[in-house]
Amino acid sequence: MNSSGVSRFDLVIAGVGGQGTILASDIIGRTAVKENMPVRAAETHGMAQRGGSVVNHVRLGCEFGSMIPRKGADVLLALEPSEALRYLEYLSDDGIVIVNTDPILPVTVTSGLCSYPDVNAIIENLGRGHEVKAFNATGLAKEAGNIQAMNVVMVGAVSNYLPLSADIMLECVRELVPPKTTDINVRAFELGRAATQGCP
Repeated sequence: MNSSGVSRFDLVIAGVGGQGTILASDIIGRTAVKENMPVRAAETHGMAQRGGSVVNHVRLGCEFGSMIPRKGADVLLALEPSEALRYLEYLSDDGIVIVNTDPILPVTVTSGLCSYPDVNAIIENLGRGHEVKAFNATGLAKEAGNIQAMNVVMVGAVSNYLPLSADIMLECVRELVPPKTTDINVRAFELGRAATQGCP
């Protein structure tokens, strides 16, 4: 809680350029605004346009800066497995990792210069110190109708943990996605929410 009695929640969203991390944070941020909850957000990225690493900090009920300190996040939402490892240092000791198990192979891997770590090994590594919710969000997005809705699947998955209304969040999904993709994204949100439903 902050001094205003509002629940505080720090979320790090990690992925690579083109996965939609910014839309994911925009949906959550707009939901907070609609619920009159203070929200601060920041994004940092390298070669985002070329599939480089992208990370967004979203702070709900926060009265301080927009950047989450190391070991400060309640949840790390990773749209790509290796990015979960890259930003794990931001997660608190009792924080939760929600991770999409579908990897995006960088050019260095596809060109044979190096190898991508085994995804099961990544999940095992993440689970050594944290609770992990791992599932193929890309597959769920495909089931919803378009793999590009993977980011909305992940928003649905994290909605079970955020101090925000899932109904208002879904309303924001409808407002922020292209109108012709509304039904697909609503389904994607629902599938993601179901993937972590009933989790503590």
